[in-house]
Amino acid sequence: MKPFDDKAIIIDDTTLRDGEQTAGVVFSLAEKIAIARMLDAIGVQEIECGIPAMGAEEQASVRALVDLGLNARLITWNRAVIGDIQASIDAGVTAVDISLSVSDIHIRHKLRKDRAWVKEQLKIALGFAKAHDLYVSVGGEDASRADLDFLVELLEIARGLGADRFRFCDTLGVLDPFATFDKVSFLRTRVPGLDLEVHTHNDLGMATANAIAGIRAGARFVNTTVNGLGERAGNAALEEVVMALKHACGIDPGVDTRRFVELSRLVGQASCRPVPEWKAVVGERVFAVESGLHADGVLKHPGNYEGFDPAEVGLDRQIVLGKHSGRHGLLYRLAALDIVLAPAEVLPFMARVRCRSQQLKRPLSDSDLLVLMTERADAA
Repeated sequence: MKPFDDKAIIIDDTTLRDGEQTAGVVFSLAEKIAIARMLDAIGVQEIECGIPAMGAEEQASVRALVDLGLNARLITWNRAVIGDIQASIDAGVTAVDISLSVSDIHIRHKLRKDRAWVKEQLKIALGFAKAHDLYVSVGGEDASRADLDFLVELLEIARGLGADRFRFCDTLGVLDPFATFDKVSFLRTRVPGLDLEVHTHNDLGMATANAIAGIRAGARFVNTTVNGLGERAGNAALEEVVMALKHACGIDPGVDTRRFVELSRLVGQASCRPVPEWKAVVGERVFAVESGLHADGVLKHPGNYEGFDPAEVGLDRQIVLGKHSGRHGLLYRLAALDIVLAPAEVLPFMARVRCRSQQLKRPLSDSDLLVLMTERADAA
């Protein structure tokens, strides 16, 4: 494993853990290996690779990933229970996330314990993990709904016992970016010297925004999943977080984005969750332009309507012909087919294109255009 820059933003991808917790998703060992290898190849620094406490099969799966000798650090998810941590040790990992519920609603209605019990459990589990020389992220489940002063107590315990970082989890995806920023900033200020990690869910459609807000507030680690897989509405999408860091924040996390589409399709196939054409960053049609104004602008200079080059993520630009197309887009597509129209023929043919697109309720393919050309010739 390569050493981390102590000032860099670290991507911890949890596709193989939280992503696989998507209802109905199961990865085979071969698929896990393929996904892990590609995540490693593009430069993802840390991979959360499973839950060894689930049993022998999961332990063997994690061990197989360990045996790959990846550059990325492999980390496993564990309850704050000695038996879970021992299962991770037996699987061969040297880094663990030990998770415990930290909100009062979870403490009372899930654990049926009290805050004192949570603090004691943290001390026991963290002490055991550090006694075995493990790298430890302390995961605060439902931290977004927890009392901030209680979180400070837990962070101080974690720091004092040698934890390497604290995972601030918006487990139910209930925060907005402003609240995320405020809460992470508060913890960063109150407990300096302990790295923070943000783990966000997309229940309100704000997982990526909240992940970025957490980083803006001082978190160094961010959890992602490919395509935004994860419990319920999913997690912050790897491809969205990385591109947002690069283009909205001016932060390069060192990930090779040119293989994002390839990775997205691999995970889409393995998860039996095809990637929607309109999926941000990696969808097949996110660089498709139809309206005349936009097509003209892109053809004159792509930067007019593209925030980044589609090749940066492994996509191509598409000029689509449909109801809203204009003559510049039409001429561009016809030129690709070696078809030239006289100036007086362009607008009438454009009207045919728009009409046919409305009839078909979709953009026109090259074969559709050739059919229209044949119909035009026959009608002449």
